[in-house]
Formats: sequence, structure tokens, C-alpha cells
Amino acid sequence: MAGKRGAGKRPSMFEVAKLAGVSHQTVSRVINNSPDVSDATRAKVQAAIKQLDYHPSNSARALASRRSRTIGLIAGGLRFFGPISAITSIETLARQHGLFMSVMMVHSASCTQAEFEDLCGTFNEQNVDAFIFLTPTDTMFEAACRTRVSQPRVFVTSTHGSLSVSEGLRLIRSHDHGKVSMVGIDQWGAMEEVVRLLGEYGHRRALYFAGPSEWRDAATRLDAWVKLSREKAISSVTVRCDTWDSSEAYGRMNHLLDSIGRSGGVLPTVVVAANDAMAVGVARALHEHGVRIPQDVSLVGFDDMPAMDNMYPPLTTVKPDFEQLGRAAMREALRLLGEGEGVALPESAHGVGLIPASVINRASLAPAAPRR
Repeated sequence: MAGKRGAGKRPSMFEVAKLAGVSHQTVSRVINNSPDVSDATRAKVQAAIKQLDYHPSNSARALASRRSRTIGLIAGGLRFFGPISAITSIETLARQHGLFMSVMMVHSASCTQAEFEDLCGTFNEQNVDAFIFLTPTDTMFEAACRTRVSQPRVFVTSTHGSLSVSEGLRLIRSHDHGKVSMVGIDQWGAMEEVVRLLGEYGHRRALYFAGPSEWRDAATRLDAWVKLSREKAISSVTVRCDTWDSSEAYGRMNHLLDSIGRSGGVLPTVVVAANDAMAVGVARALHEHGVRIPQDVSLVGFDDMPAMDNMYPPLTTVKPDFEQLGRAAMREALRLLGEGEGVALPESAHGVGLIPASVINRASLAPAAPRR
């Protein structure tokens, strides 16, 4: 039959129905995974679809299901490794479920409430079935919570920030709470493992390079570090950076090393950076000052970005499972749409379902060097 059609003409649902010996309504039920089809009939329809190489149009499926089969994704932090990895995973799982992702990107720090609402309005014109919001900053998180949308929405965010999760939920209409889910990385669990390792290696003097304060990841990691390091009797000084960039961390570490050299101060035995890019800048400054890693000062990062295993020495770092985070966000969207059971997350805190992160222990971490 396929050979009789004109060149470039797509097979129709009616041709599938004729070949399978069923009605076009039955073909529609099979395409939309309706349970009201026998296994034998479903198999005949699927065989006809395969033989004709039939691909249902999104508009046809929308008419049949009263849904657009489209998920609206608003994301910040797109120049960073973690959000990009999560988005890739979200899109892959969406395709597996016959869904289309419509993506809009915003500036993480300068996104305004009006801009966020305009983006949601544009998505509403596309009749999206649900929203996924990647909100790495307090500005984005608050805007996403304040925006009035009727569809289910999934937040990908951290547990801590200047606006708490509970405060954010209070900005959402109470009758919409059943259509809201939040997922994130278990930053506290990861930092707890970092601090435990430092204690085992005998580190008692540390520098902590904190990320930009408006980023919820940075706030969560800093809160966890301060509390957990204090519990382990690790004396820590925090270096606050305005960006995640290696160049800023490099400059600040250079300044600190120069100051220690002039004053005759004592080096820390370990530097912990809130992301790997900052750790790279710290490593360069240490190298240029003749400070060896890890013989003189150990170094720990966060994110396990590509190539961190090929640093010299290879960087000890935290590896968040960003792919699992993306899958969890998409599964939660499907659950809220009534198309799945979601995902059973091993931990949750402050209303956020948490994806684990593991410490990858490499050569940049060693027992604390003795200090006089």
C-alpha cells in the first residue's frame, strides 16, 4: 500500500485502520495508549503502523486527548553544566512518552516578574499541558511561585535561599498546591559526606569558596558547610564570590596567598569550592605560588564537570546526578498529568524531593599536611 501513495505523501490514520481491519477510532485509542483495546487488536494496529511507517501528528493527538502533548520549560542557568544536563534528560524522557518540549530561557539573576509572566502567557497560547521551571536563583524561584497558572508545575530548585520553600508555597494559591511538585539535588547529604572525609583525613583548618548568594545552590551548600564543618570542629573561613567563574576564584585566592605570605600566616590544610570552575581557579593560584596539591593543601570541588578527572592532580568533587534529576522532574510532570506514578525519591526536605549526590574521591584530597 505504501508504494501506491504519491511521493512524499504521509499515510493517514484511515489507511492504518483499513490495513488493520479496525475503525479509525480504534487506531486513535491505540495511539493514545487507551486501556480499552484488546491485546490482539492493539498488536494488529501496531503492526499496521509499523508497515506503513505511520507517524501521528501532534495536532491529531491533541484533538483526540484534549491535550497539546506539550510541556513548557522555563530555564535559567543555561551556561552551566548542571542545568544543561538536567534539560537534556527531561527532553529525552518527554520524547519517550510522545511529548513535545517547548523551551524558553531567561537570565537567572535579572529575570523580572513581568518577564516570567509573559513567558507563561506565551506558553498558554500554545495550550501547554504542564510547566517545568528550572529556578536556580531566588529571583526566578519567587517569580515562578507568584505567577498564576492553572496547569500542573514542577520546580527544579534547591532547598535553601533567601525565600524558603515554605514561603514560596504560600505565594501559590492554596487550591493549586495539589498540582505543584518540587525536586532538587541532596546538597546537604553531599556536603555531609565531604565533611566526614575531611574529618577522617585530619583537616581542621579550611577555606570555603562560596558561590553567588542569589543562587539557591550556593546558599544551600554554604548553609550545609557552615553547620556541618562546625559540628566536626573544622575551623573555616568563607570566601564569598559574586560569580561561579574560575577567574574570580583565581583572583581571590591570589590575594589571600599574598596576604598570608606578607603576614606570615598559616595556610589552610584544605580548600573546598562550591563548584568545580572555582576549584580550577584556586588550583591555578596555588600552583603559581608554589603550593602543592595535595601535599601542602588539599582541594575539593562540586559538580564533577567534564575533565575534572584529568586535572593535575585529578579533582576530588561531588557528583550530583543531574540526569536523574531531569528524569524525576519529567516523571513528576507526568504524575501530575495522571500519566504515571512519578518517582519514589529516597529523601526529601523542606518539601523538595531530593536526588542523591556522591563524592568522587580523587588525588586532590589527602591527609592534612602538618602545620606549625
